[in-house]
Amino acid sequence: MRLVLFEPDIPQNAGTLMRLAAGLGVALDLIEPCGFVLDDRRLRRAGMDYLDHLDWTRHSSWTAYRAAPQAGRLVLLTTRAAIPYTDFRFAPGDRLLVGRESAGVPDEVHDAADARLVIPMVPPARSLNVAVSAAMVLGEALRQTAALDGRQSAALRSDAPAQPDTP
Repeated sequence: MRLVLFEPDIPQNAGTLMRLAAGLGVALDLIEPCGFVLDDRRLRRAGMDYLDHLDWTRHSSWTAYRAAPQAGRLVLLTTRAAIPYTDFRFAPGDRLLVGRESAGVPDEVHDAADARLVIPMVPPARSLNVAVSAAMVLGEALRQTAALDGRQSAALRSDAPAQPDTP
């Protein structure tokens, strides 16, 4: 499983997504250009020291990303899709692609995706923050592929004894 960021606009979101990937043990691809200087202090602040443990690759462009060796399906998270992410069967080699906060992805990228998924929203809402969206869908993908097995603390496992609430 890989998380792919297409030309992110906001350093705080990119940093949050990098921290998410590092924390879940998921590799990350970042496709430039970004809407900020990549070594921006806000990126480091959002990603904290997790960035030191992230397996990530920088690509200078969409063309450079496509030219690099790739495995698995390219799965785009987009508002222009008909398949809810909860109805999709993820595979361990999938690459979850999220677009720019301001404009998503261009048609060329949209058309290159092997699958396009949407997070169902209640009107009039159209979308969620890109980091929130990626976390939701990546969590579901890892759950389906059992990639989270062994990473959960005992308090989160379903077979762990319930702890009473204390005031």
